[in-house]
Amino acid sequence: MRKRAYFLTTLAILIAMTFIGMPAFAADEFSRGEAVKLNVMSYNIHHAVGEDNVLDLERIAQIIKESNADIIGLQEVDNHWSSRSDFQDQAKWLADRLDMFYTYAANLDYEPLAEGDSRRQYGTAVLSKYPILDSENHSLPKIGNTEQRGLLETTINVKGTHLHFYNTHLALTSEERKLQINKLVEITRQADGPKVIVGDLNATPKSEEMKQMYAHFADAFVDSNDAYTYSADNPSKRIDYIFTSNEVKTDNAKVIGTQASDHLPILTELIIECNTPFENGR
Repeated sequence: MRKRAYFLTTLAILIAMTFIGMPAFAADEFSRGEAVKLNVMSYNIHHAVGEDNVLDLERIAQIIKESNADIIGLQEVDNHWSSRSDFQDQAKWLADRLDMFYTYAANLDYEPLAEGDSRRQYGTAVLSKYPILDSENHSLPKIGNTEQRGLLETTINVKGTHLHFYNTHLALTSEERKLQINKLVEITRQADGPKVIVGDLNATPKSEEMKQMYAHFADAFVDSNDAYTYSADNPSKRIDYIFTSNEVKTDNAKVIGTQASDHLPILTELIIECNTPFENGR
């Protein structure tokens, strides 16, 4: 009888624990995070026309595939734009070719050349091996009748952690870039959690407008003063970047040599603390 009473008492305690809450040792199992590594790329693809003046979207796909990039920010991406890119939807083509999720942001959006055709668009895109949960394109300020620029904001589910990934292509003048970077900082500060900002910023690291970037974000190539990305044929200046928030670590940053565009792609490894297995399974 004593054994039976002991068993019933133990059972009652276990049932009570189920309703009252998990014990400390079990809760700790779910509070531990795990670090995940992923490769991030930024690439101005020049609508897939290389330094040899050849249109070759497959060449862009091969570069991305061989780099083993997990998330890619692309600039100068055509969507049914013109004959220069065979009126292709380049972001969709690349996503299908690489079996990735994608989102596209049109900064220029014009009527089709013929009734019934798709709209002619030009802008940026994000490709990802991980699901893209949400995206929004923010128009950036400009001065006068210059080209509209944007900041493509995406939220990507990386093993349960929501990574805020931003992609942009800034203006050609310093005055405009200063306004645009100020707006970029304002937008990115509204999100909590790990952040990555990539793009063709059209500014060298020591330019006046870049002080704002360095004040708020960490440069993945901070120790690589010669990480020149333009032009691909004769790299002599650095205008393409990968920045992160402080809680994101980076490693193995490199510039990839190729003639597939007039810019060189850049790649770095990110190390972020992901959420727990319990949260991943929800």
